[in-house]
Amino acid sequence: MPQTLSSTSMFTSCGFSPHHLHPSKEDDEGGLIFQDGNLTSASLDALIQHLIPTAEYYPEARIRKFGPKILQLLTEWTETFPYDFQEERMVGCLKDIIHRIAPCDEAYWKKMNQLLQTLNQKLATLNRGQEGILKINATVSDKVVAFKSKPPSIQREILNVCSDPYTLAQQLTHVELERLSHIGPEEFVQAFVHKDPLESTKPCFSEQKKTSNLEAYVKWFNRLCYLVATEICMPAKKKQRAQVIEFFIDVARECFNIGNFNSLMAIISGMNMSPVSRLKKTWSKVKTAKFFILEHQMDPTGNFYNYRTALRGAAHRSLTAHSNREKIVIPFFSLLIKDIYFLNEGCANRLPNGHVNFEKFLELAKQVGEFITWKQVECPFEQDDNIIHYLHTAPIFTEDGLYLASYESESPENQTEKERWKALRSTILGKT
Repeated sequence: MPQTLSSTSMFTSCGFSPHHLHPSKEDDEGGLIFQDGNLTSASLDALIQHLIPTAEYYPEARIRKFGPKILQLLTEWTETFPYDFQEERMVGCLKDIIHRIAPCDEAYWKKMNQLLQTLNQKLATLNRGQEGILKINATVSDKVVAFKSKPPSIQREILNVCSDPYTLAQQLTHVELERLSHIGPEEFVQAFVHKDPLESTKPCFSEQKKTSNLEAYVKWFNRLCYLVATEICMPAKKKQRAQVIEFFIDVARECFNIGNFNSLMAIISGMNMSPVSRLKKTWSKVKTAKFFILEHQMDPTGNFYNYRTALRGAAHRSLTAHSNREKIVIPFFSLLIKDIYFLNEGCANRLPNGHVNFEKFLELAKQVGEFITWKQVECPFEQDDNIIHYLHTAPIFTEDGLYLASYESESPENQTEKERWKALRSTILGKT
């Protein structure tokens, strides 16, 4: 199996933390290294070897003490990384371990069977979620429009569907939590995994990357950006465009209060797209003070210092929460991926002596573990299917379509814009 978070961090997340491994002196050939009684460095082979019973360690007479640890490991693994068991070969290995342990105690049979049933149910749920996202994506892909003049049959606007900012923020939170729930922690690993050169001679279970849910979530962020920009550029009158901008500012503020930072950033990004930001006459009619406050919160300066401070506050609130409403933490997902990517790229999997880099994998496990906790929160708001359907299926302009709509609303200001406007009218509208 390739060296990944799935295969390594499980040693520390499932009852096999460093101080739970039995003591051992440092192996001259590269075994286990302890500091203050805690395991700080080891080769992967040594870790695996020291989890295997021997005559001196967990002998057959004490299998009742060893069995629960293995059961705990398998339970945590199947619950946390269910996608690891989508392949028949992995399921076969799991069943092989079960058949070795279960005969030692009748109670193990029941627990192991329950483990398999729970795993099958979880995989079925995840597969249904993937199918649902595929259906949504298929619907959306047919409704990307490139020009401003749309047929009346699809000419709906967000304010006609939902005029209350708090309600829309709640429905965006529904979408975010639903999509987050399908992302497995192993998808982060698969997104950045590199073949370990020290493992190159060993067969791995699969070379195929499984990141479809993660990729679908990134596409959702991009869609929301373009939906916001489309809704702003679509109205013909300046007053209506200003009204839509102020509406989305209020929606973004409510998202911030809820702890939905991903929708917040998508809305701000949509309003900062060039076709929107160039609408100076429109913006002159907008009360921008609230928008500038939100922009300040999501300012990238200092590696998003303000956002990270707000995120820590939301995370703390979540830990002490008494309701699901207070538990909501939806991070700015692109930045979360970036953080995990640089942690993975900036720290070696192996130390110079070939041992597993425990510090790196513990930090990875910490970051992904927080994400797992956040994505499991049930949305406390009542779902409005009409609004959610609109968010998923409303037509959006392409980038060229946004620019054309913007130029049609407020005329080009310089020669470069005039030339682009002329080119877009020719290619999109067939006009000269």
